[in-house]
Amino acid sequence: MARHEDRALPTRVAAAVFKRLPEGGVLFSTETEVYFGVGEVGARIWELLPPAAHTVDEMVAILSAKYHDVTADQIRADVERFLGELLDNGLVAYDPAHPSGGPAIS
Repeated sequence: MARHEDRALPTRVAAAVFKRLPEGGVLFSTETEVYFGVGEVGARIWELLPPAAHTVDEMVAILSAKYHDVTADQIRADVERFLGELLDNGLVAYDPAHPSGGPAIS
């Protein structure tokens, strides 16, 4: 059985606007008018959404290569939490054909 983190990443929704700032970034939904400030790591996660990375494992590997002082398990937990916040705020969504995060990737 594949792990949850092997699933496809959600993609940015068309209504999400991102502005990179020196200390992180700002996300805004033009549909819901949700304003979401993010730090450096949150901005990097946003930038690593598809097509830059396709799975949580791939994203975690990229972040682990940059943040050597944090364990992959902690990075994975932070990525999952942040993706959940983005989903809850309508800034990302899964492909309608795979609403639970897509098929597991072996």
